[in-house]
Amino acid sequence: MLPTKRAEGAEDSSGGGVKKVRIGEPAVGAEAMVAGEEVGGGGSGNGSGVAEIDEDLHSRQLAVYGREAMRRLFASNVLISGLNGLGAEIAKNLALAGVKSVTLHDAGNVEMWDLSGNFFLSEDDIGNNRAVSCVAKLQELNNAVNISALTEELTTKHLSKFQAVVFTDISMDKAFEFDDYCRSHQPPICFIKTEVCGLFGSVFCDFGPEFTVHDIDGEDPHTGIIASITNDNPATVYSVDDERLDFQEGDLVVFSEVQGMTELNDGKPRKIIRSRLYSFCIEEDTSNFGIYTKGGIVTQVKEQSILQFKSLRDSIREPGNFPLSDCLKFDRPPLLHFAFLALDKFRKEFGRFPAVGCGQDGQRIVEFTASFNEATIDYKIEGKLDEKLLRLFASGSRAVLNPMAAIFGGIVGQEVVKACSGKFHPLYQFFYFDSVESLPIHQLDPKDLKPLNSRYDAQISVFGSKLQKKLRDANVFVVGSGALGCEFLKNLALMGVSCSRKGKLTITDDDVIEKSNLSCQFLFRDWNMGQAKSTVAATAASAINSCLHIDALQNRACPETEHVFHDAFWEGLDAVINALDNVDARMYMDMRCLYFKKPLLESGTLGTKCNTQMVIPHLTENYGASRDPPEKQAPMCTVHSFPHNIDHCLTWARSEFEGLLEKTPNEVNSFLSNPTQYAAAMKKAGDAQARELLERIRECLEEEHCERFEDCITWARLK
Repeated sequence: MLPTKRAEGAEDSSGGGVKKVRIGEPAVGAEAMVAGEEVGGGGSGNGSGVAEIDEDLHSRQLAVYGREAMRRLFASNVLISGLNGLGAEIAKNLALAGVKSVTLHDAGNVEMWDLSGNFFLSEDDIGNNRAVSCVAKLQELNNAVNISALTEELTTKHLSKFQAVVFTDISMDKAFEFDDYCRSHQPPICFIKTEVCGLFGSVFCDFGPEFTVHDIDGEDPHTGIIASITNDNPATVYSVDDERLDFQEGDLVVFSEVQGMTELNDGKPRKIIRSRLYSFCIEEDTSNFGIYTKGGIVTQVKEQSILQFKSLRDSIREPGNFPLSDCLKFDRPPLLHFAFLALDKFRKEFGRFPAVGCGQDGQRIVEFTASFNEATIDYKIEGKLDEKLLRLFASGSRAVLNPMAAIFGGIVGQEVVKACSGKFHPLYQFFYFDSVESLPIHQLDPKDLKPLNSRYDAQISVFGSKLQKKLRDANVFVVGSGALGCEFLKNLALMGVSCSRKGKLTITDDDVIEKSNLSCQFLFRDWNMGQAKSTVAATAASAINSCLHIDALQNRACPETEHVFHDAFWEGLDAVINALDNVDARMYMDMRCLYFKKPLLESGTLGTKCNTQMVIPHLTENYGASRDPPEKQAPMCTVHSFPHNIDHCLTWARSEFEGLLEKTPNEVNSFLSNPTQYAAAMKKAGDAQARELLERIRECLEEEHCERFEDCITWARLK
C-alpha cells in the first residue's frame, strides 16, 4: 500500500527535553536474555544492561516499530561484508536505525572506481583499506552504535557473534559455505546476499529453518463497533451502519463490552469464516448464549507467523515465486536469476567481470545463462532468451551505480531490521530488480563507454561520457532538505550532477535542524542543531564531491517568494526535485513546473511506505491531475450525540476544546471591549446562535467566573 498525497514527508518536529525511556527490564542475569529472548525470531540477543531509547532522537522509529521491536533491534550485532557503494548504503541505514554494533568487512583497497558509489570515501582514501576508511565517518552518524572494521579473510568463525550477516560481493561457493553455517548455528544467524551490477540488482534472504515474525504488517489491529449478534450456528455479527469492517476470512477476533451475550467477553479468539462489508460470521455456536442487547467491540488478534526459509543451495534449484518489482516485467525475474548465476560462473572462470562493451564476454554470459536454464526442469524459461538484455547486464556488471545502491541499500537495510526485530514480513527469498529503461533510447557507442580515469567511470561504463557531461552541466532545483532531501543531495553529488561551472544545483529549505532529524537525515550531526538545514546539507554534499556547484537558500517555495524564484530562474532549470512534507507546497511546485514545462521528480514517505511520481512535460500526467478521495467526515449530530469510534471521539474532543478555550473566550473579549456594540449586533442577528453566544458570555462572566488560579483548576476538573 502506498501513502496518499496527503501523507507527510519524512519530517517531524518533536520538541522538548531529552526523555530516556526504558524499553526492557534486565533479565535475572545476562545469560537469561541470550537463552530465553530471541532476537528477530532466530538471532540471539545481548543482555548487557537495560536497553534505553532517546525518544527525541528515535521518535519516528518508535511510531513505526514499537518498543519491543526496537528493544530487539538495539541488542543486535550486524556484519556487512563488501564496502562498495551498496555496502556503504546498508551500513548508513543500520547506523541510523540504531543496532548495537556494525562490523565492516573488506579486504580490498579503495580505487578511483569506488568514488562513484561510496559516499564515505574521497580521493585521499585511495590505496587504503575500504572498511577502515569508512569507520570514522560512519561512527559520526550514531555514537550509540559500535562501529568496527575487519580486514582479514572472512571465515565461518567470524560469524558466530552476529545476529545478521550481509554480503555484497561474494562468490556463490563462499555464499553456500556461509549460509550453511548460519542455518546450522544455534540460534540461526540471518543471512543476506545482495548485489548491484549496473542497472540490475538482487537480494537473497535466508533467516533460518524457522523464523518468527511477530507482526507481519505493522498495522494497528482492526476494530469494529457491534450493532447486533445472532443466536445461530455459526453466529453472525453486524456492525453499525457507517462502520465498514476490514476483517478477512481466517482472521481471529476477540469481543469485549458485549451486553446480553456476555459469553463472548471471555477473551477467547474466535475465527472469522465469512466476511462482508458490514457483517461477518464466526466459528461459534451461540444458540444457547444469552440474547444480545447492546454494545460491544470486536478487535482483530494479530498472530505470530513462522516462516520456514530454504537454504541458498535449495533455493538456487527451486527459487519458488519471485516477488514482482514491476508488473510489466513479470517474466524478468527468472531470466535475471539465471543471469546472476552466469555472472558468478564467468567471474569464477576468468577471475574478472565481463569487459565493458565487449561482445565476446557478453556472448559468454548469454551462453552460461542458457546452460543454467537448460539444466532447470520446473523453472525453465520457454522460448528464446532476451540476449540484448543479457548483453547489457554483462557490459555494466562491474559498476555499482549510486542510484541502484541507494535503492538496494534501503531494501536490504530494512530486511536486516526485519531480521533483528521480527517486525514486518521479510522478503521470501529472492528479489530481482532492473532499470534498463533508464538507458538512453539511442544505441550507445562502445567508445563512449571507455573509462576516463575519473570518479564517474562506473557511471560512464553504463551510460556513456556524453550523458555524464549533460549531468555535470545540469541546472537542478531541489526543494526541501529533510530525510528525502539529504538522500537526493548525496545521490546527485555522487552522480556528478551540477559538477561543472556551467551547471548549478539550488537547494532551498526554511527549516532548521532539530534533534529528531538526526535519526533519518544523515547529512546532519548533533553539532548542527539549530542551524539552517539547506546550508548544512549543501556543505555536507560538497564534502562528498568537491566539484559540486551548489547554492543553498532558506526561502520557502510559495507565491510570496516568486521575486526570488522568478521567471528567469525557472526558465534556466533542467529539472526539479521535490523533497517536501506537505501537499500545499507540492501542489504549488507542480503548478510552477507545469507552467514552465519542467520535469518534476515527486516523492513522499510515511513510515515504511513511500510513493514516487515522475512528471515529464507532454508525456505523463502532472501531480495535481489526480487527487486523493475526500476523507470521510462524520455527521456532527453523530459526533455530539453518539461518538462511537476513535475518530468521532477525537473530533468531539477538539470541538469541545475549541469551544471552551478558544471560541467562548474570544466572544467574551469581544463583548468586554465594546459591550454596547456587541449587544446591538446580537440583537440585530436575533437568531438561536446569537442567543447561545450571549448565554455562554453570561455563564463565563457570572456562573463560571474564575478570579484565582485555584478557581481555574476547580472549573477544569468539573468540566
